Amino acid sequence: MPASPSTARAINDRLALRLLQQEGPLTAGQLKQLTGLSRPTVADLVERLTAAGLIAVVGEAGEQRRGPNAKVYGIVADRAHLAALDVRTEGVAVAVADLVGRVLAEASVPIGGDTGTGPAVEQAVTLVERVAKEAGADRLHTVGIGAPGLIDPSSGELRDSTGLPEWHRRLVATLQERLPEARVSVENETNLAALAEQRDGAARDRDTFVLLWLGHGTGAAVVLDGALRRGASGGTGEIGFLPVPGTTALPSATDCEGGFHSLASSAAVVSLAAESGIPATPGKRTSAVGVVRAAVAVVRAAAVGGPGKEPTASDPEGAVRASGTGSSLLAPGKGAPTPGTSAPLLPAGAAPVPGAEARTPGAEAPPPPAPAPAARFLDALADRVAVGVASVVAILDPGCVVLGGEVGQAGGEELASRVRDRIARMTPLPTEVRATTLGGGAVLRGALLTARDRAQEELFTPGESPPQPSLGW
Repeated sequence: MPASPSTARAINDRLALRLLQQEGPLTAGQLKQLTGLSRPTVADLVERLTAAGLIAVVGEAGEQRRGPNAKVYGIVADRAHLAALDVRTEGVAVAVADLVGRVLAEASVPIGGDTGTGPAVEQAVTLVERVAKEAGADRLHTVGIGAPGLIDPSSGELRDSTGLPEWHRRLVATLQERLPEARVSVENETNLAALAEQRDGAARDRDTFVLLWLGHGTGAAVVLDGALRRGASGGTGEIGFLPVPGTTALPSATDCEGGFHSLASSAAVVSLAAESGIPATPGKRTSAVGVVRAAVAVVRAAAVGGPGKEPTASDPEGAVRASGTGSSLLAPGKGAPTPGTSAPLLPAGAAPVPGAEARTPGAEAPPPPAPAPAARFLDALADRVAVGVASVVAILDPGCVVLGGEVGQAGGEELASRVRDRIARMTPLPTEVRATTLGGGAVLRGALLTARDRAQEELFTPGESPPQPSLGW
């Protein structure tokens, strides 16, 4: 049955708006070419969308730069403003963007574990209001929130979860009260990270993949045939509760200790570094991200014999200082680097410093040295991560697993390649293991993309009424 004229117009309008979102400003001729619509049909939809305040002339194109065909149309970006929140146990980050997703302002604030529920909520809401003002937004159309924990699939609300701050649940309700005209929604943080990796990150070419989140805690998000899968109770991907070998107990319904969380959480990574021979500095906080990043730098430098400085797990910069990138995370003895002078932290992905020891031509290669603490640590971490990945692969056969989160980003290809090699030996199912390209920022990016999609879905629907007057803050 053919579509009615009104339905056909709506379909054409949405197609044109999606193209303007994806491609940027276009002329009517370019819209005609990309949509396959006739010239009169394109002219009609341009007129409708302009009258609705959704698109406007943003410039001219062509040599003559005059006439209707030279006009370049773009989405009216300030038609609506969006906010994205990344809510963590230790704080919150906020970004405010326009309708096309361009970030206008962003900020974060730490929230200590001893902060009461009321003050914590007020800090977070005040931050949202401040960032919105800095962005020049009089009102927010849509607010997307990423938070740890389970989302009730029937209500869309964050469920009460043991171990998570009460202010997380209160924040959603308070934002809706303070921003009565905004559309406020919350999604599991790992699910949002997966959406961001699929749109803008390491999984852009994949319709089916799993994101394994490695950060303060652990989690997983499952995308099958292009769709995010949440499960019957919203708990798909709660891999922290997965019973695994190598722990002293089993997880319970209220505590993931004893599960995969005990192998790969940030606290477990720090403990593993110490067990691998990487000492901590007394009185200093040891960072899982810092020690992984330092170990990666040392392993890369070891391949070319760069010099280094004595490091510790609490002083990861020491692993990549001096004129090269080496460190005494390498095993002492023959071939160990000589301490050098201080220099800036090696940027991620920087080329290693030349300087490998020369060997007499024809001489027999020396036996490999004993495993260095840095390499031993990364190998042991890969062993642990592979346990979780292998479990996911055996059940879902996703073909691709992205190691996400701050720890996944710090490990980069050094960690991903080690996990990949182990998975190739553990399962007959071909599986790519990739490092995130977005890291911890994937949650905020995913929340922003979700908010943008929701706002555009509403505003790009014909018959949408214009925004109400500004309420201010």
